[in-house]
Amino acid sequence: MTDWDIKKLRILRTLADRGTVTATAEALHMTPSAVSQQLTNLALRLGVVLLEAQGRGVRLTDAAHLVLHHADAVFAQLERADAELAGYHSGEVGEVRVGAFSTAIPSLVVPAVAALKEQHPAVEVRIRETDAAESYDLLSTGAVDLALSLAAHSAGDDSRFTRIPLLVDPLDVALPPEHPLAQAPVIRLADLSSDRWIYGGSGPWSEITRSACEAAGFLPEQAHTASGWTAILAMVEAGMGVALVPRMVSARAAGVTLRVLTHDRPTRHVVAALRRGAESTPAVARVLTALRTTAGARG
Repeated sequence: MTDWDIKKLRILRTLADRGTVTATAEALHMTPSAVSQQLTNLALRLGVVLLEAQGRGVRLTDAAHLVLHHADAVFAQLERADAELAGYHSGEVGEVRVGAFSTAIPSLVVPAVAALKEQHPAVEVRIRETDAAESYDLLSTGAVDLALSLAAHSAGDDSRFTRIPLLVDPLDVALPPEHPLAQAPVIRLADLSSDRWIYGGSGPWSEITRSACEAAGFLPEQAHTASGWTAILAMVEAGMGVALVPRMVSARAAGVTLRVLTHDRPTRHVVAALRRGAESTPAVARVLTALRTTAGARG
């Protein structure tokens, strides 16, 4: 394969533009003899004659013009590469894989990605729906670059990860429309201590529901077990029990009565988790900023 030398090709291109060895040397801050030596070496590498004497100067041969035709395409590609690398270093270009639990995707991730696309369209975000409990496993194996999880299911003091608080999500209670307390002026969790409850059998949401009820002074009777909000809300609507529902899910809670627990104020804490040091990666930092801005707008 021919041994192309980009530096020497640029000297040849400058000579074609400037016309003389002296003008080329001045443009490139070289001596005329250095220009001549570099072009002689290039001709030897390529195995063709590049310059011919013309009066007191030189002219480019047909072979030199052929070389420059291809060199110009190389220069253009290198310019594009430089631009993309500059964009990567500034966070304008890059791919970020985000893992997020189901309720965070429509309420946090999608609005954040939409806003990011308007300002930084070359940052590609790939979303993967995950269970909050598996976030740290996905991070540790490199399957995702950033994960949305719940503080209730954090990795503790694991020094491999950085956790950044994003949002405190209030929990409302979902009641069947005909529930005796559906229209009560004020409702507390303790008022529902004798009700049948619907929540997951394990995982952070089970822990959150149990903890909130225990803080209100009772252990919830689990009548039905479900982890998907479509199933939980359908059962509540059918009068099969009551459930705590994150504010993020409220928009999908048609058919049930949602009540704000102003006195108990149960919440869940949404965090962004990253491998330690990844937050300094420019594209990841862009995505994290967009998530924080979206979370802040939710208040």
